[in-house]
Amino acid sequence: MTARRLFSLALGATLAGVSAMAGGQVWQSDRGDGTYANPPLYADYPDPDIIRVGRDFYFITTTFANVPGLTIMTSRDLVNWRFVGHVIDRLEGLPAYELKDGGAYRKGIFAPSLRYRDGVFYIAVTPVGEKTRIYRSRDIRGPWAMNRIGEEAFDPGLFFDTDGSAYIMTSVGSDGTTTLLSLDRDLRRVTDKRVVYFNKGAEGSKIVKRGDFYYMFNAIPRRLGMTVSRAKSLFGPWETRDQIDDKTGGHQGAIVDLPDGRDYGFVMVDAGAIGRMTNISPVFWRDGWPVWGTPDAPGRVPATATKPIMGQPIRQLPASDDFADRTLGLQWQWNHNPLPDRWSLTERPGFLRLRATQAPALWSARNTLLQKGQGPFGRGVVAIDTSHIVAGDQCGFGTFGKYSGHIAVGRGADGRLTLTMRVIEDVAADKGTTQKTDVRVDARPVAGQRLFLRTDMDFRSDRASLAYSLDGRDWQGLGGDFPLAFDWRTGTFQGQQFALFCYNPGAKGGWMDVDRFTLSGR
Repeated sequence: MTARRLFSLALGATLAGVSAMAGGQVWQSDRGDGTYANPPLYADYPDPDIIRVGRDFYFITTTFANVPGLTIMTSRDLVNWRFVGHVIDRLEGLPAYELKDGGAYRKGIFAPSLRYRDGVFYIAVTPVGEKTRIYRSRDIRGPWAMNRIGEEAFDPGLFFDTDGSAYIMTSVGSDGTTTLLSLDRDLRRVTDKRVVYFNKGAEGSKIVKRGDFYYMFNAIPRRLGMTVSRAKSLFGPWETRDQIDDKTGGHQGAIVDLPDGRDYGFVMVDAGAIGRMTNISPVFWRDGWPVWGTPDAPGRVPATATKPIMGQPIRQLPASDDFADRTLGLQWQWNHNPLPDRWSLTERPGFLRLRATQAPALWSARNTLLQKGQGPFGRGVVAIDTSHIVAGDQCGFGTFGKYSGHIAVGRGADGRLTLTMRVIEDVAADKGTTQKTDVRVDARPVAGQRLFLRTDMDFRSDRASLAYSLDGRDWQGLGGDFPLAFDWRTGTFQGQQFALFCYNPGAKGGWMDVDRFTLSGR
């Protein structure tokens, strides 16, 4: 019997119970009785924009420097979502996307706007330090064509009026200026630019039209609140009212119309180390203004509510992976643009091979493979073959973000495998950030070539812990627990993520083969 077959049988036996539990996510919003619990996705899906085309809703979200970028999901009830794909295969425009000059953590792609007109999907997005991009495709799955316009519109809110005219509304929170850009019919050129409003602290503009009024939703990040403004012309005059905030449901989002004509809200909320999650909410109208919640409980996003659309099956986004496909699952992203010759799903079918990239430490290592942490509690287990890890390699599994705690497998000068447990905190520095490393266990020898590594992330307490096993049954904790956190000034500007990595400070390293990643609630 082959070594591959023996390893697979051992893995199947040890993880069978966990796999049965794992399925997709560890959180199920759809309660199966006609109600749902917020959030629909218990993970970091920030800066949401949701539209409806026919019966289908589409949700696009920020991805920063992660690759592939600009994730799109779809649903028929706003509760049960599945992946459509990613718009951007590779980031272009800055050397930092190749992890040069400190990398592009907290930069890259954010706050996209998704719209549909005459059979074509359009996305407006402004990468940090670049002109606004317009992506277009007749198929939501792509391929996507891209052009740039001559303005750098912060958090661009794309809008098509009833006559098909195209606009971008952009609000810059630092001075409260809201600017309207008029575009040509093909969205390639700015034909007019004018300031139309001042709303102190406003960002993330989103425009919808209901009846005779245009409604502009804005985030006010300094107080984690949301405002809505209305006018009978895009050029104003606008009047503004406060809506909700993070204490009552969220601070950045808008409304989307249901097939029966009702409106439903979607809104992002800062939720601790998990990151920024998206809630959904009933919306009703009073005196020409949208009100979040219900008439019985106005001004508040409900924790649970009746599903907006009935009859759709329960779905969960994929999480666990046996790496049997020839392409990566849509739940995975790289920390920056990957080196294509340093990873493979085909060199050893059924395994993900991560070849060591040259780097002094994890934060600057290419080809770190990420998946969003899942709440309220997520346990990730990987089974790895360490046969080809060589001296100098640091290959393993853990968390990634503000706190990157991990177990790294290495090999000593005597040829024995070693385990090192580190907690790396990204902290503010005079220029950008720097990393503070706490080595809690240094190069502890371990026997065996097959190892199981476990990462627990508890987003109820914002703490994490790590463990290893030789057989997948008996576990040994390593290094104690450590904090989890979200911060927009340090870390990745994302919630804490699971991370698979392999790097070597030297010029040549070995590789780690990953047989399976399994996510469960315990």
